[in-house]
Amino acid sequence: MRIPSLTMRLSLMFALAVLSVLLLAGILFKQLSMMHFGILDQQELSGKAQSAVSILQTVTDRQAFERRLPELRALLSHHPGLAAMIRGPEGELWFAEPAALQVPARLLAGLSGQPWEWESQDRFYRGLNRELQLPGGRTLRIELVLDSTLHQRYLHSLTHWFWIAFSLCALFSAGLGWLVARNGLRPVRSVTQVVSSISAQSLSGRIPMDDVPGELQGLAQSFNAMLQRLDDDFVRLSSFSSDIAHELRTPISNLITHTEVVLSRQRRSEEYREALYSNLEELQRMAKMVEQMLFIAKADNALIVPERQPVEMFALVKQLFEYYELLAEEDGISLCCTGQGTLMGDAAMLRRALSNLLSNAIRHSVEGGTVRVDIVTGTQGLEVSVSNVGSVIPPEHIERLFDRFYRADPARREGQSSHAGLGLAITRSIVQSHGGSLACESSGGCTRFTAFFPQACPASRS
Repeated sequence: MRIPSLTMRLSLMFALAVLSVLLLAGILFKQLSMMHFGILDQQELSGKAQSAVSILQTVTDRQAFERRLPELRALLSHHPGLAAMIRGPEGELWFAEPAALQVPARLLAGLSGQPWEWESQDRFYRGLNRELQLPGGRTLRIELVLDSTLHQRYLHSLTHWFWIAFSLCALFSAGLGWLVARNGLRPVRSVTQVVSSISAQSLSGRIPMDDVPGELQGLAQSFNAMLQRLDDDFVRLSSFSSDIAHELRTPISNLITHTEVVLSRQRRSEEYREALYSNLEELQRMAKMVEQMLFIAKADNALIVPERQPVEMFALVKQLFEYYELLAEEDGISLCCTGQGTLMGDAAMLRRALSNLLSNAIRHSVEGGTVRVDIVTGTQGLEVSVSNVGSVIPPEHIERLFDRFYRADPARREGQSSHAGLGLAITRSIVQSHGGSLACESSGGCTRFTAFFPQACPASRS
């Protein structure tokens, strides 16, 4: 079943609302008109009945009544729709003007002064009777009947034309509602047009907020934010693919060139062995790069689950210091570790993460400087920071430091064999797999990487 469009729904709701108001107004108008005509008839009947009583109040018998007939006829003469019947004490008809009407007996038996109405031969009547006491306990009955057929025909005609007008208003309101809904939904169509024009090649498009109504501002802002994230991720993915090509092109070119040179002439077996060892180093570097990329891919897909065992961080840092001690001594860099703390985690993965941070700190530290590792255990978790004194990383590079193959130094962004730019990305993946976070701050000649782990051992907190 096809779902009605939003324009159709709004048009129908608009038409339904208009017709509901018209129907209610029509019903109220008809009821008020009926009440108005009923009050007019009642006032006329009551007035005539009171006048008739005033004329006949001195009547004592039939002869006295006959003498009052001229006044009675004068009272009724200017009201052609009004009929009067006066019955004597025995119920005999003394007077009927213009003619005696067949009034239903159940209505004649009603109380004096109580209005009644009936319909006969397509004509509608309203009546009123009054009783006048004669001497001797006798009763003179005055019956007044008003023909209100014109009023009823007016109401019937009014109802007829109302339904015609109601039908025309239904069509008009539906058409007007369609125009209003279509114009009102114009911003939605504009948003839809912008959204439909966005593709993988045009993620830079945004919904213009100036033309978006207030009800859609939140949706448009959220969509623009989503587009911005997709654009950023798409740019990073494109850069990642380009970086992979650049990083693999250099060692492959080296291997091809070196192999071609070796095969260009006949050589001794020792030279071939030396050439193979050289090629093996390049292949090992490429294998390491592939292994690092595979590790990051697994971490992104939550396929790496670290072991949970107590890891004494101070001892782990000291082991790394022993490994990097000779490298640091070459540049006169001293290594310093402060603080204690135990973390529930995977020792091998944590060693790899800290090794990457230490390697970077030593490589970018000034000659004769100090690389510090500070371990702080707090109530919220354990914090390990690695800092060095050296060149400050510009702020625009800090957010992208943890991207794959990204290097803050433009001169090192392509084809460097020693570092592929995956270390910080791997470190962040390891920290995040432990539920932590990794941040960098660089100012005043000092660069600090801080890893925060929320799950420190309770013993270490004490």
